[in-house]
Amino acid sequence: MLLLMLLLLLLQRLLLLLKLLLLLLLLLLLILLLLMLLLRLLLLLLLLLLLLLQLLILLLLLLLPLLLILLLLLLLLLLLQLLRTTTTTTTTATVGGAETATHLILLQLLLLILPTLQLLLPLHQSHYPTTTTISLTLLFLYYY
Repeated sequence: MLLLMLLLLLLQRLLLLLKLLLLLLLLLLLILLLLMLLLRLLLLLLLLLLLLLQLLILLLLLLLPLLLILLLLLLLLLLLQLLRTTTTTTTTATVGGAETATHLILLQLLLLILPTLQLLLPLHQSHYPTTTTISLTLLFLYYY
């Protein structure tokens, strides 16, 4: 009888140990599950950051040609203003070729800017691309 009771007590202890091991295993699985959820959350956050970066790059790529067009237009207006002021001023102390050399440099710069503007502006979608070219040329000739 005593042997049976000792065997029962040992069996209870083994069951208790087995329950503790099972609880420990469940706790370990729960920790792994939480780590996986945390990893997924971090990956989702990384994907959101990459998406924001893509949107920022796309916005920059969309605005960059507009900024370049505005910059070239400002440069064109500045050069036209320089041409206008150099043609209207009369200088007696300048050497005869200095004023024409300045005009030639400004003309070359204008001839570089105008095709660049035509490439950047969406002229290929317009029905009358020559009107823009003609108007820019007339504006250029008026100031020259």
